[in-house]
Amino acid sequence: MLPPRRHPALPDAGLLIGRLAVGVIFIAHGWQKLTGTGHAGVARSFGELGIPLPGLAAHFTTWVELLGGAALIAGVLVPIAGVLIALNMAGAFWYVHMDNGLFSRDGGYEYVLVLGATTLLFALVGAGRFSLDAVLRSRRAEAPERGSAPA
Repeated sequence: MLPPRRHPALPDAGLLIGRLAVGVIFIAHGWQKLTGTGHAGVARSFGELGIPLPGLAAHFTTWVELLGGAALIAGVLVPIAGVLIALNMAGAFWYVHMDNGLFSRDGGYEYVLVLGATTLLFALVGAGRFSLDAVLRSRRAEAPERGSAPA
């Protein structure tokens, strides 16, 4: 049997810290794609890597990273953002890093593996109590049911 937690808010604080760190990373990467070479440059790069539908993939990747990172930071729609970002990292693994081994220094997949697994963790566990998802969920629970008469 596991010992009781020291404080019930610690797991939620951990989720918040993780969401903030990972969200900043994805916003930075999405912003770099958007303002660096732009969609055309990203699409060209994706085409050279053999990524199917490179134009569509460039748009998907840029906006999933930007908006998904913002969603992680705010803690809103985290299950959706987490799955979309994890899929994005699966594509990076498959098309770019898989054949280079584990280590990032060799162009390997350790970085995308950690980011993909972390965002999938957020998708499965949720954002925690320090999030907009939790605020919205508590407001829905407090709202009276439609069609019911006030007491």
